[in-house]
Amino acid sequence: MTLHHAHASSTEQISDARQALAHARIQSFIEAYRHEGYRIADIDPLGTVSVPEIPALLPQSHDLKDEDLALGQHRFLEGLGLTNVKELTHFLSRLYCGPLALDASGVRDEGRRQWLFARLAAREHGGEPAQGERAAVLARLAAAEQWEHYLQQDYPQAKRFSLEGCEALLVLMDALVERSSFYQLEQLFLAMPHRGRLNLLVNLMQMPAAEIVAYFDAKRTTQAAAGAVDLPYHLGAETVRSTAHGKLGLFMAHNPSHLESAYPVLLGMVRGYRSAHPQSPMPASVVIHGDAAFCGQGVVMESLKLAQHAGYGVGGTVHVIVNNQIGFTTPNPLDPLNHGYCTDIARIVGAPVLHVNADQPEAVLRAARIAFDYRMQFGADVVIDLVGYRRWGHAEQDTATVTQPLLHGFIDKHPPVTQLYAQAGWPGSHEGAALLAASSQEALAGFRASRPAAPAAAKATPMAASPVAPDLQRLRQFVERMTRLPEGFDAHAAITRLITQWQDSVSAPDHPCSWNFAENMAYASLLSEGMGLRLSGMDVQRGTFMQRHAVWHAVDAAQGVQQAFWPLRQVAAPGAALEVINSPLSEEAVVGFEYGFSVQAGGGALVIWEAQFGDFVNGAQIMIDQYISSGRGKWGYASALTVLLPHGYEGVGPEHSTGYLSRMLLLCAQQNMRVAYPSNSAQWFHLLRQQALQGDRPLVVFTPKSVLHAEVRSQSPLSALLHGSFQPLLPDAQALPAAQVRRVVLCSGKVSHDLAEARRQAGDTATALLAVEQLHPFPVESLAAQLRGYPQLEEVIWVQEEERKQGAWLCVRDAIEAAMPTQAGLRAVTRPDTDSGPTASKTTHYMQQAALVQAVFPL
Repeated sequence: MTLHHAHASSTEQISDARQALAHARIQSFIEAYRHEGYRIADIDPLGTVSVPEIPALLPQSHDLKDEDLALGQHRFLEGLGLTNVKELTHFLSRLYCGPLALDASGVRDEGRRQWLFARLAAREHGGEPAQGERAAVLARLAAAEQWEHYLQQDYPQAKRFSLEGCEALLVLMDALVERSSFYQLEQLFLAMPHRGRLNLLVNLMQMPAAEIVAYFDAKRTTQAAAGAVDLPYHLGAETVRSTAHGKLGLFMAHNPSHLESAYPVLLGMVRGYRSAHPQSPMPASVVIHGDAAFCGQGVVMESLKLAQHAGYGVGGTVHVIVNNQIGFTTPNPLDPLNHGYCTDIARIVGAPVLHVNADQPEAVLRAARIAFDYRMQFGADVVIDLVGYRRWGHAEQDTATVTQPLLHGFIDKHPPVTQLYAQAGWPGSHEGAALLAASSQEALAGFRASRPAAPAAAKATPMAASPVAPDLQRLRQFVERMTRLPEGFDAHAAITRLITQWQDSVSAPDHPCSWNFAENMAYASLLSEGMGLRLSGMDVQRGTFMQRHAVWHAVDAAQGVQQAFWPLRQVAAPGAALEVINSPLSEEAVVGFEYGFSVQAGGGALVIWEAQFGDFVNGAQIMIDQYISSGRGKWGYASALTVLLPHGYEGVGPEHSTGYLSRMLLLCAQQNMRVAYPSNSAQWFHLLRQQALQGDRPLVVFTPKSVLHAEVRSQSPLSALLHGSFQPLLPDAQALPAAQVRRVVLCSGKVSHDLAEARRQAGDTATALLAVEQLHPFPVESLAAQLRGYPQLEEVIWVQEEERKQGAWLCVRDAIEAAMPTQAGLRAVTRPDTDSGPTASKTTHYMQQAALVQAVFPL
């Protein structure tokens, strides 16, 4: 009896072990397909990609046998009726290696991976789409196709960057619109490059076809085209789409020819919109990329990481790559053998990638739904790699067969997606072809019958009242609240000194005010009035030059943790948004983000980006050139972004010392932006308040570094903050008798204080010093009035720290001459007159500036 029982137990153990082993083999085989199946997936419409043999996808690599399926009792196989390994392999291949494939290899979170695998394995609710749904998809594909045919037939010379080969992008975007509305979002923000933009403007954004055609046909002009100052494939648009779940606002951002630059701008727009509409849900953000640009443009990597940083998140972005496997003429093919995909950079943020065949519209719809649901579930980025082809060259006039004859041999023989879907959706019948013909005819007729939309009525902008500075009592209240430290907060000695300085500054109207005090009081006054403040950049909380101290830090000895105290929060009105954000080490993406934020936030917040050093703006030059300086003129974007560039030759080399003042001035035209260079703390205070309360265009400020901050003569008395306003031109503080002035010296920045001291030492009473605080628009009328007040004036001199061909001189000399009275022989000169001598050596800042001062006031 005992022996029989022992034998039974042994048999059961052997059976359990065999069952567990079989289960493990099945699981190993399934996991192999989950993680490697995308590498052999059917995602290339042309079938030109070499599919590697992957040992992990072979049953023998897992020692898997037919009997394992019966023994394993794997829950994944329940109800499938699979009886052998061949059937299991076929099933897994269809699931993970079909026209929709998942690459989760960059997803580090196990929960997210399992969610993705489950969604890919799940059947969509309702099963196969009904014929009515298929007819709607076919009609949208026909609309995308016919738009391209229409332009090709009627305007063959038009450069349109055709969508042919990836027409399913329209279907994909329709699905993202529907999904956004399903989640009760109010807005979807979209950025994209040239490829397919005109198509989506008409078919997705509902722009009348006539608005686009007017750019190509001189005989059919519209007001929009006649006044156009940019290319049609740079255009953005706004519209409201009706969906099954309600209305959804769509915003397509404008984009210059710098591919991917609109990506961070769009992120900023999304967050700026949310700032202006705090009761609304975070809008959806969708960014369309080209395959070569996504992996080739550094701003993509900057922006991916930026959105992970506090203060820049948008709740995840859906990325769509229109993957033609080519960049202009350079091949950019998929490389499954070596794990080479243009999407691989998405690994830096752990984003999953859904590769989908653009010739399989129903798979495209699934990809869109899964991607958007993932974004909503996890608030994270996700990538759809829409793999198609490019039927023509980079532009339609390019002869692509010159560089890619083999590839275009395949393309020329490949039927368009409309024909393929008409055959697949209605197999064995002519119904699909008839539906396609009818949809195509309807779309084409609609394009040709289009009329331009009536121009929108211009909105009147109310004139802002002159900003009134807070009175003495208000400033004292600010200081009292901002310096009242929490219990147990052991402030750093530097902060203790700062508190004493602030308290001393408000003790009497004649007490000097540092630049730090002036800036913080400007922000405090705005926040107390309900105005928001967003300040970002590298190390802006403290300030690179210890000049801001917007956040104070201490250690809680009892808890062993670091504490942070925000003085400005103590005076902010309820609802006034305050963000002072130390950005990642990025310039291009961050400046683009802040620009986009400023466009959508409107006048409710002062939005500032500060460069760590002035020359760091070099890394954001695309944003300065293409957006900040020209966005209003090209696209009507109303941005009042403020850019702070620390400037002044201070002994760290002429290149690292500068914010490239001349470069900024060269971008100025038609009052597109303001450029200021304040020389004292009161001007700084009033300038910031003026921009917040009245600014209607970007402001670039050349801000002080250590020397000017420490310059006692630049620290205005408190009374100067309490009264007056920002002055583009400061009169001579010494107020010399007008009749004895023979020459006027003009300058900007800290050199004005050195010149004043040199004039005092030289005993010169015939030279007036005027500080030009705003370089664009140049205060011509104010200067002319000043100069007319000196009847004996003989000479006007412009002095600057920079070399003659740098700095402001070349950009302001015409304005200076225009302001001069008409006395005989009066002329404007620079000193020194040549680039030789001590000024050319740039050995130190002191020698450079000393040479200039000596030239004006020789001792």
